[in-house]
Amino acid sequence: MAASPVPPPEPDAGHVPITEEFDSYKHTLPSAAPVAAAMLLVVIVLGILAYVLRAKPIATGSIDEAFAVTLPAQSTSLAVVNVSFRNVTEKPLRLVNVNVAVHAKGASYQDNFASVADIPRYFQALPPLQEHAETPLSRDLMIAPGQNVSGSAIVSVPLTQEDFDARDSMTVTLTFADHPAVKFTAGKLQ
Repeated sequence: MAASPVPPPEPDAGHVPITEEFDSYKHTLPSAAPVAAAMLLVVIVLGILAYVLRAKPIATGSIDEAFAVTLPAQSTSLAVVNVSFRNVTEKPLRLVNVNVAVHAKGASYQDNFASVADIPRYFQALPPLQEHAETPLSRDLMIAPGQNVSGSAIVSVPLTQEDFDARDSMTVTLTFADHPAVKFTAGKLQ
């Protein structure tokens, strides 16, 4: 009588031969060409997205003039800062704030611009300010696409007129609704 075949032993998951567990990488990884092509495609798509979605300037401009008058019996000055800027977007911009930072004596002094309602009082108390001022900038000023705007911001700085005139530099930050702020910096100017 013929011997009956012995059934193969049950596989034991805890005792897998090392030759099967760490098989050659060429049997488990895709070839290099499709992987390199996919990576190149991802880089190209990310590059296109970065270019299309890059931050674009919303305004360009400059600080045209800055003039200060020291308040009587104080070491604080009111300064009129004249700026010009242009809306370079395709949508109207709404001016929310103008912040002026004066860099002098190793420190930075900053203030937000005064309300248009207060400006006549400042001009009455300090007439030299009015001689250097342009049309006051106001909150919620709407600037049409491509429109140029020139105007004055009046700020208070804890410096005498002499210290203000000897400043190192000045930065004007324009804040618009729903847009990033725009900064203009100028060295000494009169």
